[in-house]
This record gives sequence, structure tokens and C-alpha cells, in this order.
Amino acid sequence: MKGSVVAVSGIDTGIGKTYATGLLAKALLQNGRNVITQKIVQTGCEGVAEDVLEHRRIMGIGLQDVDREGFTSPYVFRYPASPHFAARMEGVEIDVLHIRRATFALQKCYEIVLMEGVGGLLVPLTHDLLFADYISNAGYELVLVTGTRLGSISHTLLSIEACLKRGIVIRGVIYNRFQSTDRVLADDTREIIMHYLKKAGSRAPVIDLSDGLLEEDAVVRLCL
Repeated sequence: MKGSVVAVSGIDTGIGKTYATGLLAKALLQNGRNVITQKIVQTGCEGVAEDVLEHRRIMGIGLQDVDREGFTSPYVFRYPASPHFAARMEGVEIDVLHIRRATFALQKCYEIVLMEGVGGLLVPLTHDLLFADYISNAGYELVLVTGTRLGSISHTLLSIEACLKRGIVIRGVIYNRFQSTDRVLADDTREIIMHYLKKAGSRAPVIDLSDGLLEEDAVVRLCL
């Protein structure tokens, strides 16, 4: 039986999607689910994707055979840039079928594959293909990671609109409160995001990530 794939993307770079992906996987593991994470393109490092290493640390497990064999990080580039440019710097063209085959290999072994994206939803994987279009074409549903920082409302609503335009189902929104200093402002931002999700016809829950923790039951419902 083929496992399911849930994409995890953020409203921007540095919003906490790697940490959120690791926490989602950890919660699912603790719930007895056979889960693995994947970083389809990693830039700015060599070898096993550094985000995959972070996922495993959070999950409390070591590197898996699928990590060493490259299935969880099909493309890793040294240059710290958008995937299309980092690939060009190394004379490589990203082949989406190579990514799809790696994901499918994971689906044959795992019940759930959490696929972490690169940067925000509209980051180009190739000159002609955005990450949002890739997951839309593949039919993957999405967990969106956002936060409290200045500009997050606009970036979140733009991300929701990008999903609506492409028919991407948002399973849930993880609201990262890390480094939030003004609770009143953070609460209002969260309320606005919830309001516009409902206006868009989405029933996606908004789950708080605070003090490095996610509510386990909510996480399991989010990914199953």
C-alpha cells in the first residue's frame, strides 16, 4: 500500500518550517505511525540535507538508510540560493521526475511522508516551475507554517490565495510564536489569519507552536 504525502511549506524563509516538520514527525512517531521526512531540495550545504539532519534530531532517531541513499534529499547544492539558481551554479538542471521517484520510493516504505519545501510557496524549483505548482500538480495537501513577525499577515494571506488559485488543500496552519514579544499583537495576527481562512471556505485548524511544543493530538489529526 502506498503511503500519503503531506507538504510542509512556510510563508517565507526562516519561519520555522524545518522545526515544525520535525515536531510533526516526532508526534506521529509517538502515536505509532510509520513516518519519514523529506527535503526535496536543500541549498547551502553538502551531503545529507542539513534540514533532514535536524528532522532526525528532533524525532530522536539517527540517520536512516533512505537518508544515506539520497531518497530524503534528492537534490543538495552548495550555493545558498533559490533551487533554480543553486542548481545552475553547479551546472545541474533539476528534474522533477527524479524528485517524484524519490518520494514514491519513500511512499512504498512509509505510511506518511512529510515533504518540506524550500523557502516560501512561490520559490522556483526550476526556471518554469514553482514549488506551489509542483505540489499542486502532484495533488499533495499542505501544512502552512506562519508566525508573528512583522509582515506575516500579508505573507500568510498571499500564501492562502496562492493555494486557492491552484486548488491546494490546506490541512492546517502552524502558528509559530517563537520570539514573539507582544502577546496581544500575536493573538490579533492569529485571529486575522483564522478569519481569512474561514472566509476562503477553509476549515483548516490553526495550531500554536510555542515553547518548542505542538499539541500532539492536534498534530496527529492534522497529518492523517
